[in-house]
Amino acid sequence: MSKKILITGGLGYIGSHTAVELINEGYQVVILDDLSNSSLDVLDGIEQITGVRPEFVKVDMRDKQALNQFFDNYQVDGVIHFSAFKAVGESVEKPLAYYENNLNALVYLLQELTVRNIRPFIFSSSCTVYGQADELPVTEKAPVKPAESPYGFTKQVGEIIIRDTVRATKLKAIALRYFNPIGAHPTAIIGELPLGIPQNLVPFITQTAIGLRAELSVFGNDYPTPDGTAIRDYIHVVDLAKAHIAALERLLNQSNKENFEIFNIGTGKGSSVLEVIQTFEKVSGQKLNYKIVSRRTGDVVAAYANTALANKELRWKAKSSLEEALASAWAWELKIRA
Repeated sequence: MSKKILITGGLGYIGSHTAVELINEGYQVVILDDLSNSSLDVLDGIEQITGVRPEFVKVDMRDKQALNQFFDNYQVDGVIHFSAFKAVGESVEKPLAYYENNLNALVYLLQELTVRNIRPFIFSSSCTVYGQADELPVTEKAPVKPAESPYGFTKQVGEIIIRDTVRATKLKAIALRYFNPIGAHPTAIIGELPLGIPQNLVPFITQTAIGLRAELSVFGNDYPTPDGTAIRDYIHVVDLAKAHIAALERLLNQSNKENFEIFNIGTGKGSSVLEVIQTFEKVSGQKLNYKIVSRRTGDVVAAYANTALANKELRWKAKSSLEEALASAWAWELKIRA
């Protein structure tokens, strides 16, 4: 029998792409999602791509009783935990919502896993834990800085909660600190579909290009970077999804070196906001209407990964270029607006 893997937040952007990759690798998938920032249509998309419809249960993970009931009804062999609020700017405006959702849900989930002796556990962490790193590219040894946003702080605290749980129990876990996921599945059947105004650069770019947004705001052009705009490491979401499979298999095969491990997941290359805009214009043939506005609270100057550890230990490497990722994002935007 193939292993059954629970994906929390599995109808979200990264979760749905990971579900596809897991099914393609022969795993059974059960998805848990509260649909607060996702749509049931994504389940159809996963089925359309893979030919398999994963089991789905609607659960708000802040509801301890509902979570307990889920585990009474479903036997799983491992968990990939995506379920979290994820917008830096929104977290500054609504800190308590972020602390309640991102931390309480994690604690309740870990309580279930440790009582039921379920492992492995893969945690969706973030490069935001580094804040503005002293040295670039960022390695896993870089100090965790005071968080620039409540969102970033929930990822820092999440890692601490997992580390302490691993020390006290038989849980085995990997936290993947990923950089900036972009793009869509090459079929253009699933992709990033933020509800309301996008908080991330690329969906804002594609929505502006297609006419859904009047213009794109570039937050700051006075950063100490070559063109004055902030630099990030943009990774294709399918590459990122495959990193989760590699991490899961490392724990299933017991080839982990410690009971809690951390890996950076990115391309290792930094691109500025203006570079991303120019690259998008090139691959799409669309001229973007954008304007420079003031910096956004919680944003760092530059962040890009040193991925040597993940390349070596997980035997994983990002394969897609910025051009390919942006082209897939544009194909997805065209499809959903058609």
